[in-house]
Parts: sequence; C-alpha cells; structure tokens
Amino acid sequence: MPSSPYTDLDRPPLSQRSLERAMVTPDSLWTAIDVRGETASTNADAAAAAMKGEPEGLVVVAEQQTAGRGRRDRQWMSPPRAGLTLSVLLRPGPAVPTGAYGWLPLLAGVALLEAVQRVAEVEAALKWPNDLLVSTEKGDGKCAGILAEVAGDAVVVGIGLNVSTRAEELPETTGLPATSLKVAGAANADRDPLLRALLRGIAGWYGGWREAGGDAELCGLLAAYRRGCATIGREVRVLLPGGDEIRGEATSVDGDGQLVIRTADDLTHRVSAGDVLHVR
Repeated sequence: MPSSPYTDLDRPPLSQRSLERAMVTPDSLWTAIDVRGETASTNADAAAAAMKGEPEGLVVVAEQQTAGRGRRDRQWMSPPRAGLTLSVLLRPGPAVPTGAYGWLPLLAGVALLEAVQRVAEVEAALKWPNDLLVSTEKGDGKCAGILAEVAGDAVVVGIGLNVSTRAEELPETTGLPATSLKVAGAANADRDPLLRALLRGIAGWYGGWREAGGDAELCGLLAAYRRGCATIGREVRVLLPGGDEIRGEATSVDGDGQLVIRTADDLTHRVSAGDVLHVR
C-alpha cells in the first residue's frame, strides 16, 4: 500500500486547487486562495501582500502556524491540520468611512458563527469582541479568535478555529478554557466545508455591509451580531487597554460595534476595545 502524504488520517490537507475552483469565480469576492503548509503568521503574510498592492480578495490559509497572534499579542497555537488558520485581505474603499472598519472583525464573527452552526451543528455564540464560544459538557469554551489589523489602506482579518484538536492537545489558558469543535461533539469536523461556508458567509455579509456604506444596522449585521452575542445580558468585567476596569451589565452592542455597559450606579459606558470576562 502506498504511504500516505500526511501522517494523521483524521486530518487530511486542504486542496488549494479544489478550493479555488469552488470559491474563486467571476462574481466572487475571492480572487486567490493561498494554502501554505506552514507559515509564521497568516496575518503577517496577508499584510505584506497588501502593502505590495495585492488586490482585495486574497485568502491565506496555513496548515500550521508557528507564530500566530491573538489580541494583546497572545499566541494562537494548533497542531498541523487540526484547525482553520486563515487571513483575508479586504479593501473597503472610499464608500465606507474608516470609522466603520471596526465592524469587520464582528462581521467575520457572525460569518464564523453561522458556518459552525450550519456545518458542525454545535451550540455556539459570540463573546464580544472577537471570540467564538462553543458549549461542552464542562461549560462554554473558547473555540476561535479573530484579529483584524490595518495594512495601509487595507484591512486584514485573521481567524483561528480549533476544529479537530483533541482534548489533550488544547493549551492551558488563564481565561476561558480552550476547546474545539471535535471536543464539543461536532457532527462534522471536516475543515473543507467549514472553510467554504465561512468564506461564503464573509463575502455575503461584507458585500451587504459595503453596499450600505458600512452601516451595520441598515444591512442587518447589527441585528445578526446581537442575536449571536452571548455577552449581551451578562454581568461582565472589562479590562480596558489603559489598565482601568469596568464592571456592570452588558446591555447591548451599539451601531458602532461598541459594547454598552450599565454599571451599578446606573451609568452607561460604551467600550470600543477591552478584555471581557463573563461573570458567573
């Protein structure tokens, strides 16, 4: 019997040719899909391409990422072919004010949530601003993270999703425990249909958002995010970038993508960035 080109039969490689045939079409947002066996950071790769003038629609996917980053420069590690690690290059253009670009990671979150629910059939929700939570026997766990970065006049949105990572392979964390679709009992942990559903979802939401001039309420994105956000209605503790802290009830996400918090003294705060802890 000929030897397999990969060592773990439960984790087949992605086919760039098959993905491009399905996703890179005349009317599609996507212009190229670059599947790499290994890279340091897909966000860094896509950002470098953006600075060289690469057009909108590039997707960089890594079978293994050696120096992936989350928010606040946290590392995002995964065994080879156990997850989806990708970055997409977007150029919203003059029709969308730069102040609306903060919606892009939230838009990617909605697309990711929909793809996971549809393909993997697991209970999932969004934790503001950039995490995907899935339900396990031990409670909610972090299954994915999203990081958006500006590169010149472009925005690179990176997504890391744990798909077939086994319980013993998950890293130790100081916040929510890490988990994967497999650990959560996914009906389907095949990365190919997950990636296709995710890219179709991003393209659909992005097209509507850009057509609406970045107005998340007008294109339905705000309502979709609110429906999928587990942070709304929870007591939270938010660590702000400067080190200050806010405690209170997360009452909503506003039209600018900010988390609205009502504190015990009945004051309302709007937070555009911060680390959120759901208080049990």
